[in-house]
Amino acid sequence: MLDQLKLENQVCFSLYSASNAVIRAYRPLLEPLGITYLQYMAMMVLWQRSPLTVKQMGEHLNLDSGTLTPLLKRLQEKGLVLRRRDEKDERVRQISLTDEGQALHDRARRIPEQLACQLDFCRDDAVLLKQLCDQLLATAGGK
Repeated sequence: MLDQLKLENQVCFSLYSASNAVIRAYRPLLEPLGITYLQYMAMMVLWQRSPLTVKQMGEHLNLDSGTLTPLLKRLQEKGLVLRRRDEKDERVRQISLTDEGQALHDRARRIPEQLACQLDFCRDDAVLLKQLCDQLLATAGGK
């Protein structure tokens, strides 16, 4: 029988460690763009759906506004996004891409391919892993 209190038997620890390793692998790819992994995730959402409210971004990224607000402030300081109060409800912040933020999309285009080559992870395994993670997230109440 498996000892459930051994670290090496914990699925959560494997997920945590693998996630950290992948995020570290992104660093040298994102460094030339001047953004962090979490900023990259936020930009990916905006490249698909700009403008968005902070609340909508939080729903896409599974982040609360306390985490998202400082991240968006830094992206604004870098000139990549604009944060504006909504004209109809001043409590709501609208986030949109600047021209520079949109241009970053072209510079980031090859990052997924570069990371896949670096990790040497076949496409079928990556698809399966994503499906399993999505399933786990759904049952754990994340989305």
